[in-house]
Amino acid sequence: MYEVLGDLNKTSGVKGSMLVGNDGIIIAADLDAKLEDETVGAMAASIMSNVTKALDRLKQQNLEKVTIEADAGKIFLSNAGVGILAVITEPVVNVGLVRLEIKNAVLQIKGM
Repeated sequence: MYEVLGDLNKTSGVKGSMLVGNDGIIIAADLDAKLEDETVGAMAASIMSNVTKALDRLKQQNLEKVTIEADAGKIFLSNAGVGILAVITEPVVNVGLVRLEIKNAVLQIKGM
């Protein structure tokens, strides 16, 4: 698992990544020291849970990913089967490349 996160973190602009359970419990993390694992994990689980509930009300299903853009950077949250893959990036990043690397990482995680 840590190898997948380490490879993902080699992508230009990625500051860190983690896999967190849907309950917010950290499964594996490889985040920048400035980022608090527990805070990122709790936030990822909360956001995915709230968006899933909203989609249910709209008769939509199978949330795959959520992207958040802020002044300090971007946060990519993806359904990885066993949990949520959270990827934190710099503000300016090649979004297409990051999404491709996330897709590959999710496939590897689901294959484990």
